[in-house]
Amino acid sequence: MTVTAVEAPERPAHRDPNVLRWLGAYTASMVGDSIYFMALAWAAARTGSASGTGLVLAAGSIPRALLMLGGGVLADRLGPRRVVIGSDAARAVLVLGLAATLVLTAPTVGVLVAVALLFGAVDALFLPAVGALPPRISPPGQLARIQGLRGLAARGASIVGAPLGGVAVATGGPTLAFATAGALFALSLPLLLSLRIRPLPGPVKHGGTVAGDHEERTVTEERPTVTEEKPTAWQDLVDGLRYIRRHPLLGPLMIVIGLSELGFVGPLNLGLILLSEQRGWGAAGMGWIVAGFASGAAGAALLIAVRGRVPRAGLVMCLTVLVGATGIAAVAQIPSVPLAAATAAVVGLFIGLAGALCGALVQTVADPAYLGRVTSVSTLFTYALIPLSYPATGAAIALWGTGPVYAVSAAVCAAGGAVGLTFTALRRAELPR
Repeated sequence: MTVTAVEAPERPAHRDPNVLRWLGAYTASMVGDSIYFMALAWAAARTGSASGTGLVLAAGSIPRALLMLGGGVLADRLGPRRVVIGSDAARAVLVLGLAATLVLTAPTVGVLVAVALLFGAVDALFLPAVGALPPRISPPGQLARIQGLRGLAARGASIVGAPLGGVAVATGGPTLAFATAGALFALSLPLLLSLRIRPLPGPVKHGGTVAGDHEERTVTEERPTVTEEKPTAWQDLVDGLRYIRRHPLLGPLMIVIGLSELGFVGPLNLGLILLSEQRGWGAAGMGWIVAGFASGAAGAALLIAVRGRVPRAGLVMCLTVLVGATGIAAVAQIPSVPLAAATAAVVGLFIGLAGALCGALVQTVADPAYLGRVTSVSTLFTYALIPLSYPATGAAIALWGTGPVYAVSAAVCAAGGAVGLTFTALRRAELPR
């Protein structure tokens, strides 16, 4: 009689202690981020220089844009967990050091700019690595759930971080807020150190050495008599970009991410401030609209976290981008705050669902040995390049008003979904069962 071993069912991500440790560390870091940026803004404002405040707040985006792709290379060469641990440790030391400095002296623009530049450089290493971690801690079938949990953590961090930072600033000034942020970065370290890392699956057919957490694999072309040198960091970067360009799904996914983010982030951030001013909604009205979007996005994240898998994920992702883009155009035409907030909730639901599915597809189809570099390209659009469009968005609204600019932005966002539909491989893409 032949006995066939039955593989144990996968443990759902929300019940996996390993995933929950990663989620706790990620949440602590995100709340720390939120408090840090609030403290930085208040500290910059207390210098009394409007131009200096703007310089401080913009400084971090420069190293983030310049170093993001290099951060992806580092995550693939050293292993994403090591890079995330090093990044959070560096952020804890940097921010706690600033808090200690402010106990002794008042903040200056020069000091705050230096801290912002260093923090942005560390962020450029952290963001690709933290995005490359989920496939190392959970089986492929749970990656969609992890994206949902990550979305919930990000939304929750925004909800908790802003009030907590405000209370800290009101109680003890920027010094206490920076100390709180640094403590949260430090809190993530024991959780990250306790993670169990899964080995990289299968050999990758490219020359060189692939280093990861707890392992180092030597991978060569199928020519055993030839010994190849370990590639340089630049060669790794070029190899990663070539891998994305040639991949049947990753290339189209990067196009969808770039266009949809370009059409969405400007109206949500800068555009919404200007729209609220023009309509007389004020800060309270803007707050309700932002809350509507956040609630919709949180609902999408919860749906993915509970359901775990959406059939025809590639097709659904492209269609939800198109629906969300329609909502973006509608927001600028709505005269009342309640209706605008409800529309924003719909936009958040569909765009949030598209983002979660896109992230799950990227992590599912990418070779884990390349995932740091792949994640660095996708996050480069969101965290580095898209903010550079804010001046153009502001100038366009000043010239033509919010309605036409929102319409153009919606068209750009919709172009991302429409272009995605033209790729057969993306339309038919499925998440693992």
